[in-house]
Amino acid sequence: MPSYLELYRSGELSHRIDVVRDIMHNCALCPWQCRVNRMAGEAGYCRIGAEALVSSYGPHFGEERPLSGHRGSGAIFLAGCNLRCVYCQNYDISHLEQGITMSARKLAAVMTTLWQQGSHNINFVTPTHQIFQILQALPLAIERGLDIPLVYNCGGYESVDTLKLLEGIFDIYMPDIKYGDNAVARRLSGPGDYVEHSQAAVKEMHRQVGTLTVNNGGMAVRGLLVRHLVLPDGLAGSAAVLTFIARELSQKTWINLMNQYRPCFAADQHPPLNRRITRLEYKEARDLALAAGLKNLL
Repeated sequence: MPSYLELYRSGELSHRIDVVRDIMHNCALCPWQCRVNRMAGEAGYCRIGAEALVSSYGPHFGEERPLSGHRGSGAIFLAGCNLRCVYCQNYDISHLEQGITMSARKLAAVMTTLWQQGSHNINFVTPTHQIFQILQALPLAIERGLDIPLVYNCGGYESVDTLKLLEGIFDIYMPDIKYGDNAVARRLSGPGDYVEHSQAAVKEMHRQVGTLTVNNGGMAVRGLLVRHLVLPDGLAGSAAVLTFIARELSQKTWINLMNQYRPCFAADQHPPLNRRITRLEYKEARDLALAAGLKNLL
């Protein structure tokens, strides 16, 4: 059973919600530390206030195999983001904040609908800036019978303090580690301290849930799965990222080494992001992963 059920029964989940609500009055949920009162409608870097803003939801069959299975991952695409990637493939959601405002009761209904449809998990896509909204809805969904794992599917720019408040709530963490170099991260996604925050965050996630565990049917039930998107001309710093994972986490860490980069949004203004990666570039990244001793490549 997912760990959040015990937190709900003990009353700890209610306490965590109160803590996060207090933070929202002077928001420091992510490393930007905007310190705006989101409960009063003020918007910081993410441009999202106190209510959930959802772009779309439904069973998603394009996620990693241990998440999608044969019934799909119950994906809830949250609008807005705390990154500004110039090549964002979901820029209409993340940059333009296209979505529908939802109350906690409505978001809980979405979660339980996905569960009732047979989804293997509830997969919050880009949850970092909408943690309060998710936690506020979770007890309502539990009261309706929700009992499947929650997935934290994020861009990697996270606050360790916030992640500690999520311990025992999310059984599966699926972060991106986008970059191995801060100068590239600043130029392409905004933050100039991405590397240290993403690495500290992923180490905290690993501390909480460990290496990915799957059940007899091959479905993820708990653990960490890291994504790394290979970019043209080695811009992602794959060598540094993969070495960090192997040395600081575990060589058994599950990694989706992604080859599907395509130019989107403003990528054409930032060569070499105006082209797809080559087969050789992907092979080089894969060879780096194998040389680092990483064993679970997707």
